[in-house]
Amino acid sequence: MVPLEKIKEGLKRYWGYDDFRPKQEAIVRDILDGRDVCVVMPTGGGKSLCYQLPAVLHPDKVAIVVSPLIALMQDQVAQLKQMGIPAEVLNSSQDWYNQRQIERHAEAARYRLLYLSPERLARHETALWLHKLPVSFFVIDEAHCISEWGHEFRPDYRELKLLRSEFTNKPIAAFTASATQRVRHDIIAQLQLKAPGKFIASFHRPNLNYQVFECDGSTQQRLLLSVIEKHKGCPVIVYAPTIKRVGATVEALKDAGIPAIGYHAKMESTERKENQERWMADEVNVLVGTVAFGLGINKPNVRAVVHLSLPKSIEQYYQEAGRAGRDGAGADCFLLWQKRDTALLAHFID
Repeated sequence: MVPLEKIKEGLKRYWGYDDFRPKQEAIVRDILDGRDVCVVMPTGGGKSLCYQLPAVLHPDKVAIVVSPLIALMQDQVAQLKQMGIPAEVLNSSQDWYNQRQIERHAEAARYRLLYLSPERLARHETALWLHKLPVSFFVIDEAHCISEWGHEFRPDYRELKLLRSEFTNKPIAAFTASATQRVRHDIIAQLQLKAPGKFIASFHRPNLNYQVFECDGSTQQRLLLSVIEKHKGCPVIVYAPTIKRVGATVEALKDAGIPAIGYHAKMESTERKENQERWMADEVNVLVGTVAFGLGINKPNVRAVVHLSLPKSIEQYYQEAGRAGRDGAGADCFLLWQKRDTALLAHFID
């Protein structure tokens, strides 16, 4: 059992915090004690620390983190390295020599955390290779992707059930920022978690100011411009319902003298990556995207998130709007909806 002083020492040394946020200490303790956990914690609530800290406190072992996006994994690994925590990502974009070197270092426990995609973990040869590693525990990030009832279902996540059969004695920690009771039950069932610690943090974020307006086309554009003007010089995310609306909105903002860039799934991956990096680096403050943008985005100083149509669910809206104000400072979440949005949602349902 790891003493509290050592846990607090790690918290202070790597994160600079004297105290935990609500539920963090109990989650960290359960993982260190070898217990499965299922954690639902809001965007910006400090989920990553809950598994990164136990990984740091497991000397000579490596925690395997399953995450759905290469960009998200690379972002987290870069942050960990900056903090002085040895971590790496293993993915298909790396050449053979680089992958083999990372595998050898992982076998020698040179990393505290190793990030893999669910597609890679589902391969039989990956499971065989993982048996060579001194694994501390497994982490399933964005765990709602495992559930057909979740809004970002990924079939490859279903294959993660092999972790329980292949590594019966290794704890599994499932984390998500967005899960209804039905999704939580499905996560626990799919991963075959054994008597897991269940943690549901408060979703109340007092620094977020929610405002909802019914609009027509002209009032929506006017309100959007006023929100961006209010937060001039600050990062803003604008969610549009379709690829066509993304393009039209970017052009309308440019016509109004506001530099903006787009993001959607039909873009070339290089352009998508470049646009995301420019926005993350504050080269351009306004990013207009479809729901394809945002999973795992960790930019603390977003001052406004604007939705230009009704989202598909309360959970999806909460997760997307929750990308505002992660630094704890005040931020605005605007939902500028039109009556025609219901027709578009009905079309998607059909």
